Amino acid sequence: MEQLIGNTPGTPDTLEWLAQAYAYPSDTPWLRANMVSSLDGAARLDGLSDGLSSEADKRIFGVLRALCDVVLVGAETVRAEGYRPGRARAEFAERRRAAGQLPAPVIAMVSRSLDLDLSAPLFTSPLVPTAVITVSDAPAEKLARTAEVADVITAGTGSVDLPRAVAALTERGWRRQLTEGGPRLLGQLAADGLLDELCLSVAPLVTGGDSPRIVNGPHIADVRRMRLVSLIEEKGFLFTRYLRSTDPDRSPSDPALT
Repeated sequence: MEQLIGNTPGTPDTLEWLAQAYAYPSDTPWLRANMVSSLDGAARLDGLSDGLSSEADKRIFGVLRALCDVVLVGAETVRAEGYRPGRARAEFAERRRAAGQLPAPVIAMVSRSLDLDLSAPLFTSPLVPTAVITVSDAPAEKLARTAEVADVITAGTGSVDLPRAVAALTERGWRRQLTEGGPRLLGQLAADGLLDELCLSVAPLVTGGDSPRIVNGPHIADVRRMRLVSLIEEKGFLFTRYLRSTDPDRSPSDPALT
């Protein structure tokens, strides 16, 4: 790996370097997205994001998971990508203990309908309990069954109120937040102004087809401007890191971003 933009000292190939480069702010709740796309903007290849990934992308994916408190993900993505519980990584165990984190990130699934496979490992064998974010008027029977195997968070009526959901995660002490989409969830998070950071891996592939973009949702009336703070390259793959552009004078070396 080669660092093209950024000021993190050391060797990009090490886990310690990546943990430093992708460290969360120390003083505020923070919602980061991690997505991958082709050169022509496809978020999936043959229906899955894995076809766009690489060894380096998976390494960064693992580090971002190891740093966060909670992974926010849509139920459709959980089903399509075959999500499993968050796992503990020995390389990050001491770091997480020192930060007061659970041994593994919580998987927080967004589902309005609660059409969930409660016999899946996410519910039967998680290292830390899975959370399900749903609506207050979800089917009562499904709500009760889900509450037996998961930490249920209700936010909104009819459709999930994502600002309330993200606030509820923060209230549980899960302020280092990571979303892996999918595109519809990320689209709504962006439209609601909740996205602080985007980590986008760009695969050197042109796929064509009708795959959605990484943000696939309502039109954003007030276009969100982001600023590039980090760029890494390996074997033609680009690994970018963009921050919300609220303060043009704030640099990634500020204490709150290290």
